[in-house]
Amino acid sequence: MDLSRVTGTGPGGRIDSQDVVTQASSIKAPQTATRPPVPPPAAAPPRAPAAPGREERVRLSRRRLTIARRLLEAQQTAAILTTFNEVDMSAVMAVRQRRRDSFKERYGIGLGYMSFFVKATIGALKAFPQLNAEMQGDELILKHYYDIGIAVGAEEGLVVPVVRDADRKSFAEIEKEIADLGKRARENSLTLEELMGGTFTITNGGVFGSLLSTPILNPPQVGILGMHKIQERPVAIKGQVEVRAMMYLALSYDHRVVDGREAVQFLVRLKELLEDPETLLLEG
Repeated sequence: MDLSRVTGTGPGGRIDSQDVVTQASSIKAPQTATRPPVPPPAAAPPRAPAAPGREERVRLSRRRLTIARRLLEAQQTAAILTTFNEVDMSAVMAVRQRRRDSFKERYGIGLGYMSFFVKATIGALKAFPQLNAEMQGDELILKHYYDIGIAVGAEEGLVVPVVRDADRKSFAEIEKEIADLGKRARENSLTLEELMGGTFTITNGGVFGSLLSTPILNPPQVGILGMHKIQERPVAIKGQVEVRAMMYLALSYDHRVVDGREAVQFLVRLKELLEDPETLLLEG
């Protein structure tokens, strides 16, 4: 401010603070240059309608919308990480080959792979209990029971019925229950109670030919095991190359509560149990 233009009203014509305020208020603020408004982005040109029969609009079912919501929720609320390993299925296949006929004759159900995986999964969960748990706020709830969810691909979408207290059931009981749950899942006749409360989930993309995948958690669980297609591959066995029936395994887990070390060791333990299936019986 040019003080020579300020009239002082203080003693002897001195300029005081009020004089400065008065002079400042009389000065017009300079006009600020204004930019022309930015035009909104041009709207996308309207899409020409497709010829009749080339497109179809399908309303999603309530089940598909629920699946979409839960999958998105899982990715937004958990730090999902996946680790992989592979297992030699030769020993399990040999047991099935030897026991297939007598097992079916005695129990009225085929001896499948799922009972082996359920039993081996329980053995690995007992060794690493933080994977048989769920998050509730800032607490981890460890489960001392084993309700194993089995993902089933139905026409209207994936569902996960639960085998309750699977650790207390025999191979035959597990096979019968999985077969029954799978049948009723495809018939859309499962009850809500049969779909709730699992502590850990197993999904088998191998039945559709999947060689490798990264399964998404089934919240609020903190772990899910992905099985895949059994494929013959050359592997090194004691310095020799042999063709073995191999399967890739994938474990997705919530990294907030499970570290990579435990996840890797879980898969290693699972691999040990499957490659020596007699331990499944010896360890209960």
